[in-house]
Amino acid sequence: MSRVIELLKQNSQLSGWRVNETATKSYELFFVHKNLETVRDTDTVTTGVTVYVDHDGKKGESSFELSAAMGEAEIQKKIDAAVQRARLVFNEPYELPDGGVLDKNLPSNIWDADPQALGREIADAVFAADTVPGGSINACEIFLYKDTVRVRNSRGVDKTQRIGRVMIEAIPTFTKGTESVELYEDYRFTEFDAAKVTAEIARRMAEVRDRFQAKKPQTPMEISVLLRPMEIRNLLWELADDLNYSAVYSHGNLHKTGDDLQENGTGDKLTVTLKAQVPGSEKSSWFDTDGASFRETRVIENGVVGSYYGSSRFGQYLKIQEPTGNLPCLKAEAGSMTKADMKAKPYLECASLSGIQVDLFNDYIGGEIRLAYYFDGEKTVPVTGISMSGKLSDVLKALRLSSETVIEGAYEGPALLLMPGMKVL
Repeated sequence: MSRVIELLKQNSQLSGWRVNETATKSYELFFVHKNLETVRDTDTVTTGVTVYVDHDGKKGESSFELSAAMGEAEIQKKIDAAVQRARLVFNEPYELPDGGVLDKNLPSNIWDADPQALGREIADAVFAADTVPGGSINACEIFLYKDTVRVRNSRGVDKTQRIGRVMIEAIPTFTKGTESVELYEDYRFTEFDAAKVTAEIARRMAEVRDRFQAKKPQTPMEISVLLRPMEIRNLLWELADDLNYSAVYSHGNLHKTGDDLQENGTGDKLTVTLKAQVPGSEKSSWFDTDGASFRETRVIENGVVGSYYGSSRFGQYLKIQEPTGNLPCLKAEAGSMTKADMKAKPYLECASLSGIQVDLFNDYIGGEIRLAYYFDGEKTVPVTGISMSGKLSDVLKALRLSSETVIEGAYEGPALLLMPGMKVL
């Protein structure tokens, strides 16, 4: 970083520059069944450079990556080539974030832990869930990371943050006779809790067994569909993405401030806040890639669009006095309905989707359901091989949110969301 910055400062053609560097130390465990096959230590640094050139009343930019093996002449060649590319870009003028020196850690109990000891504890917590008859964990990979992220720019920004995080990749499998079903589990956190890890893997072990036993129900049907946190987060992010400064500036947004997304509907009102940090989330951060500090923003309040959010550049284009930065985490307020009340009448609870599909402009919400739990009013059975669809506007008007909340990944909010009257085929 120091070498490239000296070369950038010497280049008179530049109007500005930014250097992003991420140094990652990892300790990695690779299991086949319960046998530890490989242990790996890594220590890597990635350095990205963005140069800015003011020309013809516009601002051009271009980015490239460096490796530590590059000599001064090669770095200079990269800078010169980036300058020429930047002259072909005609963005409206804007200023890079200025000033600001920061050096902070993000909350985590991973950073100071001994990786070997912690790796063993995590593995024990994972395999403690391998108790389902007929089930097994065919493969498991555990990655312990310590990241140091630094951003510097030509206007005095010099910000550093550190975070310890863990990623577990596991393949829960259920076998009966000569047939098997597998699921993929990707579980990430910054705060290790053995009981939570075991509970998460145990849930997936039960789901892979249920996936094996699942049958296609009688269709078509019209029924209330329950979404779990990952799909709730994805739905709410689709609504939030429409309110990003860049979408507003390019006139690519459907909604504007003051719009009632739920059209005075009869369901629970959405209140959504974008945040810099959620406890336990690896996406938590003190600043964005530009080095701009975050400003927490309530983008939806009681179903009404309250604010836009986004990067410093597009905030300037919209004449925003204090841009929020590209906030990475989301919090939704709790609803008025308990999970027990949601499950008192027939429902379909989605456990595994190919990915929820949301199209604001075509007023559509749906998805392919790989595993769900169908309650017909008397019994609950696992089902598969179906898809759901509905009008997004109808869903927003009538949705219900659970009063119970959870924290999962970069999401904090209701544990369940109920969408009444969904069509299932």
